[in-house]
Amino acid sequence: MTAPASDDRLLLPVPDEDGAPFWEYAARGELRVQACADCGRLRFPPRPCCPHCQSFSSEWRPMSGRGRIWSYVRPYPPLLPAYAAQAPYNVILVELADAPHIRLAGNLVSSPDAPLDSVDPARLRIGARVQVAFTETGGMTVPRWILEKP
Repeated sequence: MTAPASDDRLLLPVPDEDGAPFWEYAARGELRVQACADCGRLRFPPRPCCPHCQSFSSEWRPMSGRGRIWSYVRPYPPLLPAYAAQAPYNVILVELADAPHIRLAGNLVSSPDAPLDSVDPARLRIGARVQVAFTETGGMTVPRWILEKP
């Protein structure tokens, strides 16, 4: 679920009880994924019960922040006004290097605080290696992705 950001009108995540630790770690510049404390399997999105062993015990494991572009799209108007000004921009799905079965959505940007349209579309390709970067927007720290240096 998302809500409009007050300062720039971009949509921001609305953390729930299960996902709140993800955002707390993001605010510290850490990418972490929920894991079952009993069977050890990683899971995303966060949820109260392990889908593999049904345990309610969980922990948050640090990830390297590295991954690769698994898929992407470039939205064009009509969009919400705050997004239309930056369109077309990219939205990518990143497969985590530490957990290939987990994929996180975000934007590929040239630097953590760059606009959504800051990467030349010609540089978007499936399999491109990326690294997480965090930026604050609307009072929340969100993960974004930058291309790894060759």
